[in-house]
Amino acid sequence: MSVVKIIENWKQKKYKPIYWLQGEEEYYIDVLTHFAEHELLSESEAGFNLTVFYGKDADWADVTNACKRYPMFAQKQVVLLKEAQHMKDIEKMEPYFANPLDSTIFIVAYKGKLDKRTKLNKLININAEIFVSEKIKDYKIQEWIADMVKSKGFSISPKSVALLEEHIGNDLSRIANEIDKLSINLGSKKKIEEDDIEKYIGISKEYNAFELQDALAKKDMLKALKIIQYFDSNPKAAPIQLVLPTLYGFVSRVYSAYGMKDNSDASLKPLFYFNVNALQQAKLMMKNYGYTGVERILLLLHHYNLKSIGIGDIGSSGGSLMREMVAKMMIN
Repeated sequence: MSVVKIIENWKQKKYKPIYWLQGEEEYYIDVLTHFAEHELLSESEAGFNLTVFYGKDADWADVTNACKRYPMFAQKQVVLLKEAQHMKDIEKMEPYFANPLDSTIFIVAYKGKLDKRTKLNKLININAEIFVSEKIKDYKIQEWIADMVKSKGFSISPKSVALLEEHIGNDLSRIANEIDKLSINLGSKKKIEEDDIEKYIGISKEYNAFELQDALAKKDMLKALKIIQYFDSNPKAAPIQLVLPTLYGFVSRVYSAYGMKDNSDASLKPLFYFNVNALQQAKLMMKNYGYTGVERILLLLHHYNLKSIGIGDIGSSGGSLMREMVAKMMIN
């Protein structure tokens, strides 16, 4: 069941006795637990009928006893077990999972996946509403950002979406927090642009991995070196360990384009996640480097990734490695 459906049911006061929330993507689990903690009960009901445990400190017997209590001055009580993956002896709660109380809404947030071979897992599948929070695919991140912005009543430029993804990656919780920060600061303005990203989040619109990618595609050595100089002076802005995977992801998709029979924009768009700017950069790179040049860039990215972690190089700064790498890429 989806996050939206579970919350919709909760708003309609349709409850199951147990909700088991698990998976690698913490964001959606946090959304559900936050709603459960703050919205399922009124403020007066929560004083008597909300119990929150944390797995690292919780004793299975205490959690079981809390679940077996009856609500006071309310129809339901809520027992919330956060970080359940750290709870010792959670399997000793099997009797409760086998026979839960209808008057208790027991919500378990398990960040990870329970062993499917266990008896507890079998009982969960019988008596609990299960929500599995999967990590979002990399090619879906930009779409997710745009949808999140839209849900807040704003629009966002494609380049701003790319800046957020490049700077934050696939940390959905952090992306959501930054979007909240932007929505608070924008006032009456309804479109998020690069200037807003720079002003309120601190991501430079001129000096970032996305712009370095653009310089590489255009074979603009001067621009590339200026960006790398900025990285060297501001190590936290774009460390080499962040820049290289970003470039590798883009160049590998350009390389894949050579294997396609149809190189029209319509055919290439899905490869670049329908990002018009990325598609134009890809076409420039194909024109400026050709198949062998793009292949060579991929090999250099791999080579310098190894150097960045100390294999074949000791002591060189990230900036020095990037300058050397870019020079080799652009000078045939």
